[in-house]
Amino acid sequence: MSENLKLYEAVRSAPPKAQKTIKGGRLKGMTDINPMWRIKCLTEQFGVCGVGWYYEITDKWLENSMASDEISANVTINLYIKQDGEWSRPIQGVGGSMFVSQEKNGIYTNDECYKMALTDAISVACKALGVGADIYWGSDNTKYNDSKKEDPENLKERIKEREAWKHKVLTLAQSKGISAQELAKDYGLDKNTTADRFKEILKDLEGGENEEFKQQKS
Repeated sequence: MSENLKLYEAVRSAPPKAQKTIKGGRLKGMTDINPMWRIKCLTEQFGVCGVGWYYEITDKWLENSMASDEISANVTINLYIKQDGEWSRPIQGVGGSMFVSQEKNGIYTNDECYKMALTDAISVACKALGVGADIYWGSDNTKYNDSKKEDPENLKERIKEREAWKHKVLTLAQSKGISAQELAKDYGLDKNTTADRFKEILKDLEGGENEEFKQQKS
């Protein structure tokens, strides 16, 4: 493996528990990553925040929509990491979240918009390091493009593969005393869960019984 890819390979794969399928809105069906997993990755690779890595907010602003009363909150950051005793050049991240949004029940104001925009900005900067890269590499669809039409035969085979891996996961979970309901809650399973996700969950279950279930049984 190339030395240049050492960090990328170490942080590219997000564990199943750090992943969550987005269930609504324009991003429905895509995968979100728990932001604390990114923080854990940075800490594991570089050290404590403020010592081995840190970020600084370089700008924040509100932006009105041209077509509605909606307002977005935006943040830009510079992320810095330390390797071999030297600080990196700034790794920029730009993030956004809605401050005022139009929902079916009326206008909603979010007082945590800047915090959410900051989280988004950190995720963008981390993406440049390869953090969670498999989520983006493994699919042609990101939040910046539309889904592609799929050949019916390919879709049929994909569903068949998904159901096969789902069966393996459920069988193993039941052998460990984990119900389907507990499994779905713990791993965020739904109808959009892919075969690749079930493979990851199977690997996770094979590595040992979930600590949460161990505690519940004791």
